Amino acid sequence: MKKIEAVIFDWAGTTVDFGCFAPVNVFIDIFKDAGIEVTMAEAREPMGMLKIDHIRAMLSMPRIACLWEEENGKPFTETDVERLYSKFEPALLQSLAHFTDPIAGVVETVTELRANGLKIGSTTGYTSTMMDIVVPLAKEKGYTPDCYFTADDTDSYGRPYPFMIFKNLQALKVSSVKNVVKVGDTISDMKEGAQAGVWTVGVIVGSSEMGLSANEFNKLSGEEQQREMARTKEAFISAGADFTIETMTELPSLIETINLQGSGKEREAIEE
Repeated sequence: MKKIEAVIFDWAGTTVDFGCFAPVNVFIDIFKDAGIEVTMAEAREPMGMLKIDHIRAMLSMPRIACLWEEENGKPFTETDVERLYSKFEPALLQSLAHFTDPIAGVVETVTELRANGLKIGSTTGYTSTMMDIVVPLAKEKGYTPDCYFTADDTDSYGRPYPFMIFKNLQALKVSSVKNVVKVGDTISDMKEGAQAGVWTVGVIVGSSEMGLSANEFNKLSGEEQQREMARTKEAFISAGADFTIETMTELPSLIETINLQGSGKEREAIEE
């Protein structure tokens, strides 16, 4: 029976930057500068996509599209997308270094996975320029994958396309998509994993989908925390996740379960 050979992680909201806050405020700010007030929920909805695709997705939301047309007298164009992105990228690059702390449990979990013989890959909605900031700083703090790929490596075909995952499989010399686990914290991550045909896992606490800082989450009552986790879990499952975990520390035991109960894509036979 084949066993899991590799785990492919997302970055912000999964392995670093609890709550995925680095890009969110920048999205809100660039739209505000353009005369459009967007909500935190609207800014987070496309999270995980390539950032220019994220802006395009926000502009396509009915409420934002209507506000844009009212403000500008015409529907948005690709020129508008590019103009907003030209403001987004430098603003994010200025702040990105402050959002590279590994999330609690990640460093220890990756160490355990490697000790069990697994390879560690990664995909991201950030560009290569952004990752030039994130990767070395995360490494200094104890987290580094064996490889990472951005949409710059796949002709700008980011999530939910599966091509960044396929690049990882090639670089890590993995024998089959059936022997890979993808872990992420957004709907785009779940779609990416599902479309690649790999085991797909949503990590709940610290996720962009939950949308809470560590302080905000810890201030919730136990009942409120359970409610937020249940909501996030349902969103991941609806988007194609095979499993969810509350925190990264649960991942090694989940991989053991997959190895014991089914190689390949026998999802129906495996109970969470």
